[in-house]
Amino acid sequence: MKGELDFEKPIYELERKVEELKRFGEEKNLDLSQQIEKLEKEVKLSREKIFKNLTPWQRTLLARHPKRPYTLDYINLLMEDFVNLAGDRLFSEDEAIVGGLARFEEHTVIVIGHQKGRETRENLRRNFGMPNPEGYRKALRLMRLAEKFHLPVLTLIDTPGAFPGIGAEERGQAEAIARNLMSMARLKTPIISIVIGEGGSGGALGIGVADRIYMMENAVYYVCTPEACSAILWRDASNAPQAAKVQGITCQDLTKLGIIDGIIPEPLGGAHKFPRESAENLRKVLKKSIKELLALPVEELLELRYKKYRKIGKFTLQKD
Repeated sequence: MKGELDFEKPIYELERKVEELKRFGEEKNLDLSQQIEKLEKEVKLSREKIFKNLTPWQRTLLARHPKRPYTLDYINLLMEDFVNLAGDRLFSEDEAIVGGLARFEEHTVIVIGHQKGRETRENLRRNFGMPNPEGYRKALRLMRLAEKFHLPVLTLIDTPGAFPGIGAEERGQAEAIARNLMSMARLKTPIISIVIGEGGSGGALGIGVADRIYMMENAVYYVCTPEACSAILWRDASNAPQAAKVQGITCQDLTKLGIIDGIIPEPLGGAHKFPRESAENLRKVLKKSIKELLALPVEELLELRYKKYRKIGKFTLQKD
């Protein structure tokens, strides 16, 4: 099956056997319901065994799954009347970041997110979800629009990192991300960020400063990819599974560190297997967060955002 991960193979093998039995029973007009029921129970047990004991590296692979819901998928599943707003008004349109106005429940919102492609042609158009400076400047333009009309900003994070090409550096990649960090820290309207897949380095932070930060259960958030970490530490990218284990990149790790505010559960099998159910879990969190944040006066909102980031990180004093 296309997109099948190695650790998922036992599940897919059992599911294929179930389908084969169903087809055989229909063709031969046989009652195989007992055998099918037994296999379906095995599928359920196998899924529970695998997905309740995922390693950080397996979660990384799930976060990158080609069938995992992307930003536009969540927009289609959760929102209405989406109006795409393109361009940064300075250089060009960057399709690695999508954004615009949408209707979520009873609220008009500005939604911004990284967008990957599912096929080679679309991935090239989307630059594999790696934004250029104009992508971050477009995002900032939309955030300022949200601030002007006091609309909640929803950002969906899913990128291996900002694009490190020569052109991007020449056009001020670092400055664009830094300006977004500064501007989002001061933005006078609620901001909610959700890591839906990969949250890679400054590429993720460029739209990730928020009043509430959540992660999908099988998302990952890291300073650098496990492959890059492995290459730095061991001069060999093949130790990526070990690097993922020590980096602390899962939602469970980041909850303990106080970096994220909550985990959005995914059905057993992952968001790629059950996108609608995952979207509904996300809906509940967004609905609650928007209601809470809109109730706060702007001055209190900014003060709480400031305190949130001041609390992240720990300092130890070393005695001489």
